[in-house]
Amino acid sequence: MSSLTGARVAVAAAFFAQGFVFISLTTRLPRFLDRCGLDEVALSGLLLMMVLLAGVGSLVAEHAARRTGSAVLLRLAFVLMLVAVPGVVLAPAFAVFVGGVAVYGLALGLVDAGSNMQGVALEERYGRPILPSSHGWWTTGGILAAGASLATGHLPLTVGAAVAVVPLLAALAPYLPRTAPATVPGRAPMPGLIGTAGPGVTVVPSYEATPAAPTPIPAPAEPVPWRPIWLVGLGLVVFYMVDTAASTWGPVYLATSLGASASLVPLATFPYLVSAIVVRLAGDALVTRFGATRLLRAGAVVAFAALVLIVFAPSLVTAVVGFAVLGGAVALVAPLSFSAAGRIAGAGSGSGSGPSTTTADRARVDAVIARFNQFNYVGALLGAVLTGLVGGDNLRLGFVLPAVLVLALVPLAPAFARGALRRG
Repeated sequence: MSSLTGARVAVAAAFFAQGFVFISLTTRLPRFLDRCGLDEVALSGLLLMMVLLAGVGSLVAEHAARRTGSAVLLRLAFVLMLVAVPGVVLAPAFAVFVGGVAVYGLALGLVDAGSNMQGVALEERYGRPILPSSHGWWTTGGILAAGASLATGHLPLTVGAAVAVVPLLAALAPYLPRTAPATVPGRAPMPGLIGTAGPGVTVVPSYEATPAAPTPIPAPAEPVPWRPIWLVGLGLVVFYMVDTAASTWGPVYLATSLGASASLVPLATFPYLVSAIVVRLAGDALVTRFGATRLLRAGAVVAFAALVLIVFAPSLVTAVVGFAVLGGAVALVAPLSFSAAGRIAGAGSGSGSGPSTTTADRARVDAVIARFNQFNYVGALLGAVLTGLVGGDNLRLGFVLPAVLVLALVPLAPAFARGALRRG
């Protein structure tokens, strides 16, 4: 197995572990509510704390990655998550439960930032879209977690502590070193590399089969172009608002508004993730064929229709269909946003037209990705906290908010096609 292939497996493992742990915990939220005697408003407060601490974790990642690199950072983050999960699941008292949620929030921010740093670096070295399928492994982990929750819904809640094995294994994966070589000098470009990865996303080889010219002195790095990154970030806010509302409040919605039993509430999450993984695993080819702008605009319209179906669902089956359609409709927003942010940040690196393969350039892009990840938590605040507050008496009203705001992806979609992928 080549080092690049091994790194791709490691990145997949990171996204898988992240999705598995997150969905394992959120599908058990109704049981946590019962055990601790919490209502929806109190749970919103806990989620707010978790999201804020995840934001702190992402800020820590921005500074730590400059010194240690994203590989070391990601290993440490999974070790922290390994400690947090038993604290949440096995908590003998409410104070311990709150502490476990706090540690998990910090670990979540570190893992979010670190896994996307690794994914962006790997996509750059491949020189073609791979982040959609990488994020597909997050969904794969979520699907297996939702299935496990369905299968163990009748067992004691403490069985969920076994989830801690997953971040332990992920911490041992062979992640991509910051300055690892990506190609053999003088090797010809891969077939199909020259051209575009969909309308507006150019793929440019950074090496030729002919002898290389003398290496020029790198120009000073240009300032990070934050304006286009902000536009893409707003799209990421919209995605996480919808995604967190579905994953966090979907199970509670089925239980409180539609009378689903504890063993059936994971059906809000399971079909959502199944449709999302189908789209994400096909996403690399879809982006190459149709481009980011067309895919995101179509997905926004379909997502709006799905959320309307959820809001007015007369039965459990109708709501589950709505969540299934929603998952596929928004599946590509997150990977395309991180990919676009990495391309835009790399375009202004000191290496000029080449990719960000030096330590300084890689640190620049890593720092931008960690800061860009903050948009994740703004969306999570809107999705997890505001959905619960607006829908405190009736969660149908809570899902009106993401239904309206998801349409913002239509005008924001062209920003996702900025920048060029360059083979490392």
